[in-house]
Amino acid sequence: MMTSTTGTRDRAITVPTAATTALELRHVVKRFPGQPPVLALDDVSLGIDHGELVAIVGPSDSGKSTLLNVMGTLDRPTAGIVAVDGVDTAKRSDDEVAGIRSRKIGFVFQQFFLLPGMSAVDNVANGLLYQGVPLRERQRRSAEALDRVGLGHRLDHPPNNLSGGERQRVALARALVHHPAFVLADEPTGNLDSRSTEAVMALIRDLNDEGTTIVVITHDQAIAASLPRQVTVLDGRIEADTGRPTEVVRP
Repeated sequence: MMTSTTGTRDRAITVPTAATTALELRHVVKRFPGQPPVLALDDVSLGIDHGELVAIVGPSDSGKSTLLNVMGTLDRPTAGIVAVDGVDTAKRSDDEVAGIRSRKIGFVFQQFFLLPGMSAVDNVANGLLYQGVPLRERQRRSAEALDRVGLGHRLDHPPNNLSGGERQRVALARALVHHPAFVLADEPTGNLDSRSTEAVMALIRDLNDEGTTIVVITHDQAIAASLPRQVTVLDGRIEADTGRPTEVVRP
């Protein structure tokens, strides 16, 4: 889907361009071996433009996790195209895809995956380890990212001194520190209480308002309904796509 919009939040009128698609899946199929083989994704086509905030929603075993892995280039599809920021990953080697993933995609997981013996700023700096950024520059960028998510006063605190909501903010900062084309957030509120859930979702909306493209994978219908666009997955197929930007070609 190659479209651009006339405003940050108003996507009613869009104009085709060659540079607005953060992620595009075309006729993606994913089969896992078995007797019989398991068809986890069945002809999935999906486009996400820069600046969107999208929920991928569905019940357990609907194909959400497989879709996350394919969108994040953690797993290659059996067939079809996965293009990240305009780059067709099917035509790239595993090493090239790993490089694209480290530069272009930010990940946030339910389990946080923070190193307990490191400070918040060092955990975030780990997001730049594979890009050859010098230590001092990594720490500077990490401090900026933590300040962006409201943790500028907690730079030196290790994860065990932070609340669940604060840990997820650190994880968000780590996902943002390399300025990715988009962020994949997998059940980002799954381990949080209701108050922390509201705070993290408010932060996600604020980050999107600032221009960050974010895809939230969730089974929570209420969280999905609170976002501008909802893509419903069932039995490995896209069952519905609500709030999708309208493609209108100007004369």
